[in-house]
Amino acid sequence: MKTLVTGTTGFIGSALVRELIDDGREIKVLTRQGADTRNIDGLNVERVHGDLRDKNSLQRALQGCNILYHNAAYYSLWDKDKKLIYDINVDGTRNILSAAQGMEKIVYTSTVGCIGLTAGKPANENTPLDPSLLCNDYKRSKFMAEELAREFCQKGLPLVIVNPSTPVGPRDIKPTPTGKIILDFLNRRMPAYLDTGLNLIDVKDCARGHILAEKKGVAGERYILGNQNMSLREILLELEKITGMKAPSIKIPYAIAYAAGWACETI
Repeated sequence: MKTLVTGTTGFIGSALVRELIDDGREIKVLTRQGADTRNIDGLNVERVHGDLRDKNSLQRALQGCNILYHNAAYYSLWDKDKKLIYDINVDGTRNILSAAQGMEKIVYTSTVGCIGLTAGKPANENTPLDPSLLCNDYKRSKFMAEELAREFCQKGLPLVIVNPSTPVGPRDIKPTPTGKIILDFLNRRMPAYLDTGLNLIDVKDCARGHILAEKKGVAGERYILGNQNMSLREILLELEKITGMKAPSIKIPYAIAYAAGWACETI
C-alpha cells in the first residue's frame, strides 16, 4: 500500500516526502498541473495531478493508498484574494477528508497559530483559542479547517492533527515569511525589525514529527511541533554572528506593522 502526501512542492511537504522515503515508504504525491516541482524533482515518488477543489481528482489520487498526509494549504498572511484562501484551506480540506474514508491513518497539518495563548505561562495542545483574536484570513481559514478535521474524526476518521510552529531550513524556495526575513537580511533589505517573537523548528525535525504523529499519535489528538522560542532580534543577532553582517537596530512596534499590513491589503 502507498502513502499519499499533499502539499509536496512546498517547504514542509517536500521535507516530509524525503523523511518518508528514508522511512522506506512507497509515496504518491498530489501536485497541481503546472506547479513548481523543483522541491521534489528527482525523488522516487509517483506523481498524480489533482486539485483540492476537484473532488474526482482526489478520489483518483487516494486509490491504492492507506495513509494520508494532508499538508497542502494556501499560505499567505496578507492577500487580497480571500476566497482562494478559504476555497483551498477549508473547502479543500473538507473535500479530501470526505474522499479519505477507509484510510488507516490521516495526519492533518494545521498550525501553532491554532493553539490558544496564555498569560505568563506556556500553552499546550489543550489550550483553547479565541477565534476573534485571529488577525488574518490564513489563520482564520486554518482554524476553520482544524475544526472540520475534528468533526471528521468524531465521525470515525482515524485522524491526528499536528501544529507546526515556524520551520526553517533548506528548500524554502517560495520563500515563507520567515525565509523572506532571512533573505532580506542577507540582501541588506532590512533597515528595521519587528518587535515580535517566533518559535523555530528545523524543517527536518518538523517532518519527523509528522511521521511520529502517524505512528504513535492518538486519533483526535493534536501535537505541537516546535523547538526554540526566540525574539526576532535574537534571530537577527544570530544571523549577524554567522555572516558578520550587522543586524538592524531600529525596532518597529507590532501595532504599526499590523496597520501597515492592513493598509497594503485594502489599497
